[in-house]
Amino acid sequence: MRRVVLLFVLLAACQAHTPPPPTVEDPLVFSGIPTGSSMTVLQAFQPIIDMLRRETGREIRIQDTTSYDALIEGVRDGDIDIAAFGPLSYVLAKERGAPITAVAAQTKEKGKTPGFRAHGFTRAGSEVHTMADLRGRKVCFVDQGSTSGYLYPAAELQGLGISPTTDVEPVFVGSHEASVLAVANGDCAAGFAFDEMVDRHLVERGQIKAGQIVTIWRSDLIPGAPIGISDRLPDTLRDTMSRAIREKANADYLRANGFCQGECPLGDADAYGYTPVDDHFYDKVREVCKRTTCTP
Repeated sequence: MRRVVLLFVLLAACQAHTPPPPTVEDPLVFSGIPTGSSMTVLQAFQPIIDMLRRETGREIRIQDTTSYDALIEGVRDGDIDIAAFGPLSYVLAKERGAPITAVAAQTKEKGKTPGFRAHGFTRAGSEVHTMADLRGRKVCFVDQGSTSGYLYPAAELQGLGISPTTDVEPVFVGSHEASVLAVANGDCAAGFAFDEMVDRHLVERGQIKAGQIVTIWRSDLIPGAPIGISDRLPDTLRDTMSRAIREKANADYLRANGFCQGECPLGDADAYGYTPVDDHFYDKVREVCKRTTCTP
């Protein structure tokens, strides 16, 4: 009898921690990884959010997050329905049991394979010239949940026999923008961030000068950042949003239908749009995760 009672207690506890799916009256919640101080999630994804509002007929509330972990936990706990991940944060969310599936990945140009690269960089004139020179130095990473700001650089360092936790002095600054600015200001000997932030964005915004930062390492192509949709949502709603993101979350459609004007850059990487992918597209990230310090 005691075993039966215990079973019912455990079942009740499990049910108490499983949030119900949102009703049609509830707003859907869209969130993304921290973009840095210059741009909010709403600014980065406004055209896509407005398009999804029209396609679904549902109100969509924007939720900014303070960290990669906050996004992962929000999805896992059922507080976030649509999430703009980085590749690693998506993989970690799945590993932690978050009920979400990638439906599309960010691509820089129309027709191109969705992907980007991690860059390692230092200040012009620095004594740091290669990744091997980082041993014993202060290094700026983005977040332990960042693909280009931590995972791929950590794997490269480990391949050189350099621990990213004990052979360098790691500093986690929270965003790609902050990593570049910290190196430019001399707070770190070197840092890591995604390619466009290093090569273009901060120069165009006037936050650093051209030539102030020098790239010392580039990663292989990383699978593009995904948008995932919660598995808790009704199938019809998931299908509607999946199709809309895969077919209409791009600069051509959004501009032609009045959701944006001009170049219509999307996301914090100023991408062209999104292209269909599935969960297996991120198996390459999982492989890198297995051979480095990546943990669920």
